[in-house]
Amino acid sequence: MAENIVLEKLDRVFEAARAKTDFEPRVGLVLGSGLGDFAKEINVEYELPYSEIDGFPVSTVPGHDGKFIFGYLGGVPVVCMKGRVHYYEGYDISDVVLPIKLMIRMGIKTLFLTNAAGGLGEGFSAGDLMLITDHISVFVPNPLIGPNDDSAGPRFPDMSEVYDKGIRDKILKISYENDIPLESGVYCQLTGPSYETPAEIRMLKAMGVSAVGMSTVVEAIVAKHYAVKVCGISCICNLAAGISKNPLSHEEVQAAADEAAPKFTRLVSEVIKTM
Repeated sequence: MAENIVLEKLDRVFEAARAKTDFEPRVGLVLGSGLGDFAKEINVEYELPYSEIDGFPVSTVPGHDGKFIFGYLGGVPVVCMKGRVHYYEGYDISDVVLPIKLMIRMGIKTLFLTNAAGGLGEGFSAGDLMLITDHISVFVPNPLIGPNDDSAGPRFPDMSEVYDKGIRDKILKISYENDIPLESGVYCQLTGPSYETPAEIRMLKAMGVSAVGMSTVVEAIVAKHYAVKVCGISCICNLAAGISKNPLSHEEVQAAADEAAPKFTRLVSEVIKTM
């Protein structure tokens, strides 16, 4: 019954979006905090605010405009989420991943996830970029809990390689060719909205986590369940609690994302053009 309600909602938002545009994207891109200016790179065909889709979750976080942008990047048809919704905003986890399911229903075959994250590595600096090689989820509900959608994938989907190795290799090659420094590591999603304590950061470091944030993992799980290829890049916007000497703030995150935006834009643009 619960799954029927979720699928019915997906059907409704898909019909509402299709009433606005018949654009068929091949790549979906989710822009994290402070990275929204990347949308300027897109040859825009149509913009669809989340608020114009009845029943659709709306982002409430500064730096997240809350709209879909449909268009072309280097000839590749893309849909860009300029702003995402988060579990900490009070939405059910099924609503948090609803935008991903909608993009998949509209036709994407590859999902490119980005986020602003706190760096756990001693060598990280604000403004660094990190290629996500794997993930860990802590305290966040798995978005596949409940009756399985057999049309999407199996009840117990394999997560051995969530972040497609072929795309990861391509990203590393393009970063090298364009002289864009790129770290690699494991990303962890916590619920937020509070930042982590120094003790929590020590726990995460012991688990092998390289960067931590409040998004991305649940989106990647859903896309993998639907057999969509996934890749991800974190913008390291601060050093985590116990590593940073300063109190953490969202303003710091946005400022660091702004500084990293040019190299982030160049890297993501070049990667998508090859898809």
